Amino acid sequence: MRLPAAGSAPAQAYDSTGVGTLANIKSAQKRARQSVKNRANNMAMRSKMRTYLKKVSAAIETGDRTAAETSYKAAMPVLDSMVNKGIVHKNKAARHKSRLSAAVKSMAV
Repeated sequence: MRLPAAGSAPAQAYDSTGVGTLANIKSAQKRARQSVKNRANNMAMRSKMRTYLKKVSAAIETGDRTAAETSYKAAMPVLDSMVNKGIVHKNKAARHKSRLSAAVKSMAV
Protein backbone atom coordinates (compact mmCIF):
# COMPACT_ATOMS: atom_id res chain seq x y z
CA MET A 1 0.00 0.00 0.00
CA ARG A 2 1.40 3.37 -0.97
CA LEU A 3 1.39 6.19 1.50
CA PRO A 4 0.47 9.64 0.19
CA ALA A 5 3.25 12.04 -0.76
CA ALA A 6 4.47 14.49 1.86
CA GLY A 7 2.49 17.69 1.90
CA SER A 8 -0.64 16.24 0.35
CA ALA A 9 -3.62 15.66 2.58
CA PRO A 10 -4.33 11.94 2.98
CA ALA A 11 -7.77 10.71 2.04
CA GLN A 12 -7.63 8.53 5.14
CA ALA A 13 -5.46 8.30 8.22
CA TYR A 14 -2.69 5.73 8.50
CA ASP A 15 -1.63 3.97 11.66
CA SER A 16 1.95 2.95 12.49
CA THR A 17 1.63 -0.27 10.47
CA GLY A 18 0.69 1.65 7.31
CA VAL A 19 -2.85 0.31 7.40
CA GLY A 20 -5.44 2.96 6.61
CA THR A 21 -8.24 3.78 9.00
CA LEU A 22 -11.60 5.22 8.10
CA ALA A 23 -11.34 7.90 10.77
CA ASN A 24 -11.39 11.49 9.51
CA ILE A 25 -11.61 13.35 12.82
CA LYS A 26 -8.31 13.93 14.58
CA SER A 27 -9.45 12.42 17.89
CA ALA A 28 -10.76 9.34 16.08
CA GLN A 29 -7.44 8.97 14.24
CA LYS A 30 -5.61 9.12 17.56
CA ARG A 31 -7.99 6.56 19.04
CA ALA A 32 -7.32 4.25 16.07
CA ARG A 33 -3.58 4.56 16.66
CA GLN A 34 -4.05 3.84 20.36
CA SER A 35 -6.20 0.80 19.68
CA VAL A 36 -3.48 -0.72 17.50
CA LYS A 37 -0.93 -0.23 20.27
CA ASN A 38 -3.29 -1.51 22.97
CA ARG A 39 -4.17 -4.59 20.94
CA ALA A 40 -0.49 -5.46 20.53
CA ASN A 41 0.05 -5.02 24.26
CA ASN A 42 -2.99 -7.13 25.13
CA MET A 43 -1.86 -9.92 22.80
CA ALA A 44 1.57 -9.94 24.45
CA MET A 45 0.04 -10.09 27.92
CA ARG A 46 -2.34 -12.89 26.92
CA SER A 47 0.57 -14.81 25.43
CA LYS A 48 2.55 -14.39 28.66
CA MET A 49 -0.38 -15.74 30.68
CA ARG A 50 -0.78 -18.76 28.39
CA THR A 51 2.94 -19.50 28.63
CA TYR A 52 2.78 -19.62 32.43
CA LEU A 53 -0.29 -21.87 32.31
CA LYS A 54 1.43 -24.20 29.84
CA LYS A 55 4.45 -24.45 32.15
CA VAL A 56 2.19 -25.63 34.98
CA SER A 57 0.44 -28.14 32.70
CA ALA A 58 3.76 -29.45 31.43
CA ALA A 59 5.07 -29.91 34.96
CA ILE A 60 1.90 -31.77 35.91
CA GLU A 61 2.24 -34.08 32.89
CA THR A 62 5.84 -34.94 33.77
CA GLY A 63 4.71 -35.99 37.25
CA ASP A 64 7.18 -33.77 39.12
CA ARG A 65 5.13 -32.39 42.00
CA THR A 66 7.73 -29.90 43.25
CA ALA A 67 8.15 -28.43 39.77
CA ALA A 68 4.37 -28.31 39.38
CA GLU A 69 3.93 -26.50 42.69
CA THR A 70 6.73 -24.05 41.88
CA SER A 71 5.33 -23.23 38.46
CA TYR A 72 1.80 -23.01 39.91
CA LYS A 73 2.95 -20.48 42.51
CA ALA A 74 4.69 -18.46 39.79
CA ALA A 75 1.65 -18.51 37.50
CA MET A 76 -1.00 -17.37 39.98
CA PRO A 77 0.23 -13.76 40.40
CA VAL A 78 0.47 -13.46 36.61
CA LEU A 79 -3.10 -14.70 36.26
CA ASP A 80 -4.33 -12.26 38.92
CA SER A 81 -2.47 -9.46 37.17
CA MET A 82 -4.23 -10.25 33.89
CA VAL A 83 -7.59 -10.02 35.67
CA ASN A 84 -6.69 -6.62 37.15
CA LYS A 85 -5.63 -5.35 33.71
CA GLY A 86 -8.85 -6.60 32.12
CA ILE A 87 -7.12 -9.09 29.82
CA VAL A 88 -9.20 -12.04 31.07
CA HIS A 89 -12.45 -12.28 33.02
CA LYS A 90 -12.16 -13.06 36.72
CA ASN A 91 -14.25 -16.23 36.35
CA LYS A 92 -11.94 -17.58 33.67
CA ALA A 93 -8.94 -16.95 35.91
CA ALA A 94 -10.72 -18.62 38.83
CA ARG A 95 -11.49 -21.64 36.65
CA HIS A 96 -7.84 -22.00 35.62
CA LYS A 97 -6.67 -21.63 39.21
CA SER A 98 -9.15 -24.19 40.49
CA ARG A 99 -8.41 -26.81 37.87
CA LEU A 100 -4.64 -26.44 38.06
CA SER A 101 -4.71 -26.46 41.86
CA ALA A 102 -6.79 -29.66 41.88
CA ALA A 103 -4.42 -31.27 39.36
CA VAL A 104 -1.35 -30.36 41.44
CA LYS A 105 -2.96 -31.60 44.68
CA SER A 106 -4.01 -34.89 43.09
CA MET A 107 -0.40 -35.71 42.17
CA ALA A 108 1.34 -38.40 44.18
CA VAL A 109 3.65 -37.08 46.89
